[in-house]
Order: sequence, then structure tokens, then C-alpha cells
Amino acid sequence: MRYAAIDIGSNAVRLLIADIIENNTSVSFKKNTLIRVPLRLGDDAFLDKHLSDRKSTDLVKSMQAFRNLMDVYKVTDYLAYATSALREAKNGDELVKRISLEANINLEIIPGQKEAQIIYSSHAEQTIDKSKNYLYIDVGGGSTELSLFAAGELWASKSFNIGTIRMLDNLDREETWNEMKDFIRENTRQFKLISGIGTGGNINKLYKLSEEKDKMPLTFIKLKALYTYLNSFSLKDRINVLGLNQDRADVIIPACEIYLTILKTANIKSIYIPTVGLVDGMIQTLIEKNFTKQS
Repeated sequence: MRYAAIDIGSNAVRLLIADIIENNTSVSFKKNTLIRVPLRLGDDAFLDKHLSDRKSTDLVKSMQAFRNLMDVYKVTDYLAYATSALREAKNGDELVKRISLEANINLEIIPGQKEAQIIYSSHAEQTIDKSKNYLYIDVGGGSTELSLFAAGELWASKSFNIGTIRMLDNLDREETWNEMKDFIRENTRQFKLISGIGTGGNINKLYKLSEEKDKMPLTFIKLKALYTYLNSFSLKDRINVLGLNQDRADVIIPACEIYLTILKTANIKSIYIPTVGLVDGMIQTLIEKNFTKQS
């Protein structure tokens, strides 16, 4: 059995196809295929509040390709969610209809709060000590999702319009930064010790660049040093010398800035990176929906 998850983000669109593994007492999944297309929808959505004809066509073509791949892989169930870029694009609903007609994909534009819930349902915390406190941090192109867990229970969760594409386009607002910092201070002040959990493409890439041992957390000090190191290269050299993809080389700097600000505000000394994200949470959501129904 195979499930699929489609994530239409502000920087890239992703398709994850996962094999579902049924054991006697549990159901899990193994990633089969992951495809990422760097469409940069956020550039249009945040600047013009409208996706151009070119970006719209590229999105529809990507969805048609994803539909064909899901058919070939014989996917039995899927979820398709769009986040910050389509939330803000005035023609977002129109594109949902077009994708339904031309690609036969039922797409839902989800609010930031739901995005945060799905990200932490990726069950990253299962590998972490549940007696401790954690702040989930997912940094995207258009928004940052924060979820605080205390002793295994969800304490607070919120989405903020701060993201890497938004920052590159100078569309991040000081009041939003202050709102995010206030949320962090308000919800973390009663906890003496908090660790971070970082999800998404940027923190995964930063973790690889740090050459930290597998499953070991990345310290605030090491992340800050990595930020200084990356910032010492021009955009061109981050691509040619460091070997970063073009669509990663520019966003990785604002991503570092967001993570460092959050860790500093929450007084977090280290962050775990379990290499999961929205698509993993979506597959987990499908498993819970389908297998709870059966039991």
C-alpha cells in the first residue's frame, strides 16, 4: 500500500510517495520517492498578492506530473495541501479549481495553525525524551510554525508570517517579529530548560553542512558559527564553491537568522533535527485516518 503527500510551499512544491508498513501492533511508513520542484510561488504571492500566468501554469504542470506519478506508483490515498503562498494569493481559490479540473488533484489551502499541527504530527518527538520540553520550529518560505511541548503534551502552537522568501523580498514586518518573540517569551518563561526541534529543508541542509554526528543536536553556538561562515560567501560562491542549489543558496541565510532569533529568544542551547517536515506529517495523518477507521 502506498500513500502520497503534496506540499505546495512558498519556495518549492514537494511530492512524497511512501510505502505503508503494517506490523501486528503498529503502522509506519518508509519514504519511497521524494520530488521537489523549486517554483518560488512566494515571490508573486507576497509581492503582488497574485500568482502570475507563468507561475500558475508551472504549478498546474507540476501537479499534472505528480498525478501521473501517483498513478504509476499506484497510490491508494493522498493529501494535497497549499500553505503560505496560496493563502495570500488572491487567485488561490481559482488555482485550486484549475488543479482539480486539469490535474485531478483535490487541493486544500490550509491555515497556519493546521500547518503547525500537521508538522508536529510527523511524530518527530517519538525519538525524543518525552519528559523534557521542546519547541518545534518549522521555517518555510512564507511562514514559521512554532509548537511548544511540555512533558509530551502540546502547550501552545502558532503560525507567524515570517519566512525566507518574505525576508528576501523585504516583506517581513517588525511587528510580526515582535509578536513572535512575545509568543515565545510568554510560553517558555515558566520552563527552566527547553530544547529545539527543527524541521524543513533549510535546517536539514544546515545540519548536513554542520557535519554533526547523526542524531546529535546542533548547538546554538555551532549554528551561529555556521551562519557567519555561510554569510562570508557571496551568493555565487555559495552555489559554486559550497555546492548549494541555487534555490537554497539565497534562502539559507534568512533561515539561519530566523532560527537564531527563535533559539536566542527562548534561551534554547541546542536543536534536534529529525529530518521530517509537513509531508511526513501528512502521511502520518493519512495513516491515523485510515487505520483508526479500520480498528
